[in-house]
Amino acid sequence: MIIKVQEQDFDIAEVNRRLLAGRSDVGAISSFIGLVRDLPQSRLQSMTLEHYPGMTEKSLQKIVESASRRWEILDCAIIHRVGELKPADQIVLVSVLSAHRKAAFSACEFIMDYLKTDAPFWKKETDDEGEHWVDSKESDTDARKQW
Repeated sequence: MIIKVQEQDFDIAEVNRRLLAGRSDVGAISSFIGLVRDLPQSRLQSMTLEHYPGMTEKSLQKIVESASRRWEILDCAIIHRVGELKPADQIVLVSVLSAHRKAAFSACEFIMDYLKTDAPFWKKETDDEGEHWVDSKESDTDARKQW
């Protein structure tokens, strides 16, 4: 399992190669990459993500453990970036390995939905109007409720 919180960018192909190294039991990989999105009305200049080191990684570990109790996950990676990010930068990667695609798809979506609501990250956006902290979205809470 790979769980990292880091400032550096990541390479999905490299991460998935590491997860697959020496394995022949994997039938599916489901991966999700989240990006910094600039909405036309906001004119986003940057987004700064902060976290609580140690606590954040433990929270991500618990989310994966919860997913593993629901689906047969063979391995998983979560890489979440912190620091200042610009529009179109990668923020988060979730890759799930399973024997079957349905488990990989479902576990990947579950992990992302819980990550958005339960992981201790704080986001501050800088746009034309200045800096402001971003509240959690009701749509993220609603997505989590499906599980």
